[in-house]
Amino acid sequence: MSHTRKTVADIRALKGVRQISMLYVETLYEARAAAAAGIDMLSIIDPVWTPEMREAAGDCFVQVGLLYGELCTYEDYLRAAHRAIRIGGDCVYCAASLDTIRKLAAEGIPVVSHVGLIPSKATWTGGFKAVGKTADSAMSVFEHVKALEAAGAFGAELEVVPDRVAAEISKRTSLVMLGMGAGPGADAQYLFAEDVLGCTRGHRPRHAKVYRDFQAEYDRLQAERIAAFSEFNADVASGAYPEQGHVAPIADHEFEAFMRRLPD
Repeated sequence: MSHTRKTVADIRALKGVRQISMLYVETLYEARAAAAAGIDMLSIIDPVWTPEMREAAGDCFVQVGLLYGELCTYEDYLRAAHRAIRIGGDCVYCAASLDTIRKLAAEGIPVVSHVGLIPSKATWTGGFKAVGKTADSAMSVFEHVKALEAAGAFGAELEVVPDRVAAEISKRTSLVMLGMGAGPGADAQYLFAEDVLGCTRGHRPRHAKVYRDFQAEYDRLQAERIAAFSEFNADVASGAYPEQGHVAPIADHEFEAFMRRLPD
């Protein structure tokens, strides 16, 4: 395990100094690429968080996502958080209640929560759309941030909030604000790897920026995969496969001895 990756204290020290880069990744390949590219922070969801992912993430500071809805009680969250940290997570993401966040923080577990558009709770704010577009709504986001600060969280994802609102909130909290569609005034710029790579599953959000067209490459590879499988299928049908080089040989005298021993 690397001994040079950033700590919570290091991430906090970047607030107001420079923007933090952050990606949500799902595979070992993505984690390795992010580490090689020098990305500051990764978000990796708990079911795919393994020692192999920790190694792949290199020096990246990793936020391990605890699944809201699958974990229910404080004890569920505590066990999952300790497991995540034991594997090498640097903090956990928790969208549960303030009470749960308070209890995790009291155990010394670094916690990141979520404000603005919270996908698991979007019904309360009108669905998958921007939050904070009125003065009342913007104040609700700010008050949520201050409540998380009081509960002991060290950061919060700030999702799809108007840029001017996000900037003013970020200046008025000690939390590290991980902006996703919240403009340049947040402390971090957070995107999903699939959006960056151009292979988004489902709706691509407005704040996503595509840097490569991996979907076209995946489509090309799938066409090549189908072609290869079709050729194999045809070779099996025609007897072209297997060829002599694909089978194990046996010396003639050994085969003849074997044949003599076989019953008629």
